[in-house]
Amino acid sequence: SFFGGRLMDTSETTDIPRILASVRSRIAEACARAGRSPDAVEIIGVTKTHGPDVVREAWEAGIGIMGENRVQEAAWKIPESVSGPAWHLIGHLQRNKVRPALELFSVIHSVDSVRLLEQIERVSEEGGYRPEILLEVNVSGEASKEGLAPAGVPEVIEYALGCRNVTLTGLMTLAPFCPDPEQARPVFARLRECRDRWEQEFGIGLPNLSM
Repeated sequence: SFFGGRLMDTSETTDIPRILASVRSRIAEACARAGRSPDAVEIIGVTKTHGPDVVREAWEAGIGIMGENRVQEAAWKIPESVSGPAWHLIGHLQRNKVRPALELFSVIHSVDSVRLLEQIERVSEEGGYRPEILLEVNVSGEASKEGLAPAGVPEVIEYALGCRNVTLTGLMTLAPFCPDPEQARPVFARLRECRDRWEQEFGIGLPNLSM
């Protein structure tokens, strides 16, 4: 599973190692309650609005995966940042940005249509890319959010299974923004339930849940 979080608020002066230690402690407690290993949860440091200096601090603190929302921001930031982290695209991807996205990111969390997947597969074939992808599922049904309705996911899985260059490894969702985490938990639970159902239906593994 992927757990994504902003590295810090711009108004904060607290350091990333302390924040990371707190996040890891919370993950360990949650995994203990669920009977899971904390090693099964990967932390993504979301670098939106932060520069290469913060990326270096995060990398040196032990965050190995950085997440960016926009291809345009990543295009200048990644070349200026420390080498080492894996970079994931976690924001919405337009079809006309697929080529630069594949040059920058190893994993795309936000595939939300067959047309986008077709473009990713075509450009991957032309450029020799081998990206991992996750399908973005709008399980909450919010009109303001991107993503596939659950009923539309099987069609995209079918197409993905026929791709030669793209590997489908899981699903992503965004919960409604609210101060009470208990209101978000049912959304994440429904994504896991969908994952379990589609794994059985298609006879495949979808090990990554990005939430």
